[in-house]
Parts: sequence; C-alpha cells; structure tokens
Amino acid sequence: MREIEFAPGQQTGRHLHPSPVVGYIAEGAALLQVEGHAPQSLPLGSAFYEPAETVIARFDNASQTKPLKFIAYYLLTADEPLIEMLPEA
Repeated sequence: MREIEFAPGQQTGRHLHPSPVVGYIAEGAALLQVEGHAPQSLPLGSAFYEPAETVIARFDNASQTKPLKFIAYYLLTADEPLIEMLPEA
C-alpha cells in the first residue's frame, strides 16, 4: 500500500503493473485511461482499478492548480516491480 502525491498537472505516462492495483482518491481528482478505452474522471472519494499486465495510457492529476493524493494497493509478490514505464505510443 502506498500514499502517492502528484503535483498540479503531473502526468504518469504509459505504464503497466505486474499485478492488479486498487485504490481511491484521497485529495483532488485524477484522470485514468486504460489504453483503448475512454478516459475516466476520478473525483475525490472515487475508487479505481488497474488490471494486471494492462497498458494504462494515463493516470494524471486532473487539476493544473491543485495537488492529487491517492492511496494505491499493489497486490504484488515480494519480487515483482511496482510499475513498468512504457514508451509513448
């Protein structure tokens, strides 16, 4: 489990996780897009799910002026990396 903070306007970029990720937005709002699907707005209090081994096109702070804080539960085994960054499409 991790508490993660993004600065205003911060973007993640294309990535994937070796295991499922579940979490919730504790402060601010996020924009989540699974590659090939429409973006989802995640306002304060929203829960989210990122499937394992699935390209996430974006998980960004939706605000250019306010920080984003979210809690993420990474269902990893001890030897798995947290995230794999991918080149832009």
